[in-house]
Amino acid sequence: MPVTTPCVRDDRFHLSSSSRTLRRVEHRTADELIAGLDLIRQSPASAGTVELIVRRPAENEREVLDEGTLDLELGLIGDAWHSRGSSRTPDRSANPLTQLTLMNARTADLVTGTRERWPLAGDQLYVDLDLSIENLPAGTRVAVGEAIVEITEEPHTGCAKFSARFGTEALKFVNKSPGRELRLRGVNARIVTAGVVRPGDAIAKL
Repeated sequence: MPVTTPCVRDDRFHLSSSSRTLRRVEHRTADELIAGLDLIRQSPASAGTVELIVRRPAENEREVLDEGTLDLELGLIGDAWHSRGSSRTPDRSANPLTQLTLMNARTADLVTGTRERWPLAGDQLYVDLDLSIENLPAGTRVAVGEAIVEITEEPHTGCAKFSARFGTEALKFVNKSPGRELRLRGVNARIVTAGVVRPGDAIAKL
């Protein structure tokens, strides 16, 4: 499966694929983040596009995929979700409610400052679609490429890593209203129909 080079591990910087040199990245201010809300709110409600697919083979590692396979048991093939397990399950096995995470691509672009840094958010599918609670309540099914996923009730919120990578204002932006209701941090989903997904594929509410 074709992939690009994993993202740089030091989250204070990002690696330019053209120059292969490290350059410091400034965090967005509160005013810059708020100014981007209108564009995020214009995300398609019913049908949009898959912009980026990322898997996490190990902690703090990211691989950008030209093609991803969504599996009923393993999630995104090659991603560490299944092997990592979860503290939220009695036997510490992988939590089926967090099998896959989707993030609004417009939010990712606003928060990270550059597409190269989207993968640092830690989500697997970056999509141009309205992921708000109102538009995609838990139980909603979404077709993505050849697969179908179902939005789950498990909250997806920003944490200390998110703050370290993108700043404290970004963490507030996604975790507080209206970011919380818009699910700017992203949304958890489970896979109900396996299939292949590629950047540029359609994503549509069923």
